[in-house]
Amino acid sequence: MNLVVKEGNYLTLGATVAKNQVTFTFEGEKEDLCRIVLISKETQEREVVEVPAEYCLGALRSITISGMNPQNYNYIYEINGVESLDPYAKVVVGREIWGDAERMKKRNTVSAGFLAENFSWGEDKCPELSKSEMIMYKLHVRGFSMGNKTAGKTKGTFTAVKNKIPYLKELGVTTVELMPVYEFEEMPVQKELPQVPDYVKWDTEKADMIQPVVLDNNDKKINYWGYGPGNYFAVKASYAVEPQKASVEFKKLIKTLHENGMECVLEIFFPEETNHNLIMDALHYWVREYHVDGFHILGGRLPMTSIVQDAILSRTKLFAEDFYGVSNPRKYKNLYIYKAEYQYPARQLLNHYDCDIREFINQQKKQSEELGFVNYIATNNGFTLADLFMYNDKHNEANGENNCDGPDYNLSTNYGIEGPTKKKYVCEIRKQRTYMAYMMLMFAQGIPLIQAGDEFGNTQEGNNNAYCQDNEIGWLNWSGFARTAADREVLKQLIAFRKTHSLLTKEQPYKFNDYRATGAPDLSFHGEYAWISQLDPGRKSLGMLYSGAYASEVKKGDDTQVVCDLYVGYNFYSEEVSLALPKLATGKKAKKDWYLKMDSASAEVVYEKEELLEDQQYVTLAPYSICLLVGKSGK
Repeated sequence: MNLVVKEGNYLTLGATVAKNQVTFTFEGEKEDLCRIVLISKETQEREVVEVPAEYCLGALRSITISGMNPQNYNYIYEINGVESLDPYAKVVVGREIWGDAERMKKRNTVSAGFLAENFSWGEDKCPELSKSEMIMYKLHVRGFSMGNKTAGKTKGTFTAVKNKIPYLKELGVTTVELMPVYEFEEMPVQKELPQVPDYVKWDTEKADMIQPVVLDNNDKKINYWGYGPGNYFAVKASYAVEPQKASVEFKKLIKTLHENGMECVLEIFFPEETNHNLIMDALHYWVREYHVDGFHILGGRLPMTSIVQDAILSRTKLFAEDFYGVSNPRKYKNLYIYKAEYQYPARQLLNHYDCDIREFINQQKKQSEELGFVNYIATNNGFTLADLFMYNDKHNEANGENNCDGPDYNLSTNYGIEGPTKKKYVCEIRKQRTYMAYMMLMFAQGIPLIQAGDEFGNTQEGNNNAYCQDNEIGWLNWSGFARTAADREVLKQLIAFRKTHSLLTKEQPYKFNDYRATGAPDLSFHGEYAWISQLDPGRKSLGMLYSGAYASEVKKGDDTQVVCDLYVGYNFYSEEVSLALPKLATGKKAKKDWYLKMDSASAEVVYEKEELLEDQQYVTLAPYSICLLVGKSGK
C-alpha cells in the first residue's frame, strides 16, 4: 500500500474514519514505541505503521493514515512490542462464534474492525417513561431464547428478543433491562506455568507437609453472564443472527422497543481499574449511537458525580446501588436506586422467616422526590422466583466449586420436598406464594422488576449463581410456558390494575395525614381496629388504605385511570386474621361500599367482577394471603 501518514487531531479516542483516511488516537507515552498493525481481511497479511514520537499530546498518541480503504482491514495496536486490542474498538473481530474453543487455541485471533453501516433511525425518540409508569423486565440475551424451540435460527440473539416484544408488551412490561451486550471474553483463559529456562519444578515427597499448587487447565467454565472487563464500544457479535451486522440488529431491537413505547436499559460492569474517561466516553457512545434509554451501572470506584452531572446523560436513566450524596441538578429526575433492600423483608415474610411487618411496609411505601427505587424479589443473582419456594438449599455443584459459591442465606423454603414434585398440596402452596410475591411487587410504590422467566415458573434447578451455566440450567425453560398461562394471566391483570390505579404508584412520598381536609389521610394503616396501626414488634398482619380523595394529585392525563379507595390487607400468619375496615366517606351521589377485587388464597385470585363484602366492618384473610379491596359506589 502507498500509505501517507500525518499527525492526528487527538479529538476522539479510537479509530475515526473520514473518506479514505483513518485517524487512530490512543494512550501511549512519548517514550513508548507505538505502532498500528493493519491486517488484511482477504490475505491476513500485516502492514505495520510506526507512530512517530512527536505525534504526542500528553499521554495520547494520534496518527492519521491516508490511502487505505478501512473496510478492507482490521487493526490492533502494538506498544513496546506488546499487541493490544483498541479499548475504543467499535467492532471486535474474532468472537463471532459464541463459546469457540478452537479460537482459544490460537494466538492473536481477536482484533478491531471498522464500523460501516447505513441505519435510519427515522423519527425514533426515547419514551422517557415516568417512574410511576415503569414495569421492568431483566433478561440475558442469549439465555432468553436458547431454550425456546420455536426461536429457530434466531436462538440466543437480539432478533429473538425483538420477536418477543409483542409478548412482553401484552404482559405489561415497559422497560427491558439487558445483561451485558457489549463485547466480552466468554471463554476461559488457559492457565500456563511460566516458560523460563530456570523454572524449578517441585518433585513431591511423602514427607512434604505443603503440596504444590495445581493449576487446572481443564477448567472450562464459561463467562456466561459477561461481568468482568469488556470492550465497551462494541456490540457482542455472537448475540446476532449475522455477527457481522450485530450493530444493526441491536439498533433494530431498540428502535422496535421505542416504536412500542418501551425502553431499553443496559447493564454495564466496570472493574475498579477502569479509566474514568473511558467510562464517560462509553456511556455517551451508547446514548448517541444506539439511543439507549438508561444504564444499570455496576463496578467499583465509579465516577458517579461526573456521570450524574453530565449534560449528555441528563435525560438518560441511571440505576446504581447508591449515589452517595450526589444530587441531580437537572429538572428531569433520572436517578434510580437499584439494590436488594426490598428483597430481604419480602422473602422473610413469604417464607416464614423471623421478620415483622414494619420493615416490609417501609419498603412498600418507599418513595422519594428525587429518586426512584427498583423493587425485586428475584433477579439473576440468586434463586429464581420458582426456586425460592422449591429449594431449602442452593445446588451449585455444576459450577465446579464444591457448592461453595453463591449466597448461602437465601431465605428460601421447599415446603416439604426439595425440588420439583407432583404432590398437589405442595404445588398449591408454592403457587399461592408466587401469587403473593406478584401482589407484593405490584402494590409497592417503587418500580417492580420481573426476572425473565419468573412469570412462567422458570427454574435453575436450585442453582443460585448460574454465572457459568451456558446450558439448560442458565437458559429459560420455555417448555412450561403453556401450562402456566393462568399464572401469567394473574400477573398480567395485576400489572394492568397497577397502571390504572395511580394511587399505588404516586411519585411523591405519602404524608400520612389529611392535609387536604378530605376526611381521611392519603395513606393510613389499620389492624384489628380501624385507624390504629399496631405496628408492634413481631406483628405479621396489617391493612393499608389509600384514599381515593387524593387521586387527583397523581391521576394521569388519560381516561384509563380509575378513582376509588384502595385497601390492601396483608396476613403473614399461619392462621386467619380479621382486619377492621375503615368506614368509607359517603359520596355526594351514592353510598360507597367495600368490594373484594383480589385474593391470593382464592382459586380465582383476580375477580373479573368485584364481590360486595357482606361485612363492611371487617375483612377476614386466610392464612398467608393478601387481599385487595376497592371502595366505590355500587351504581
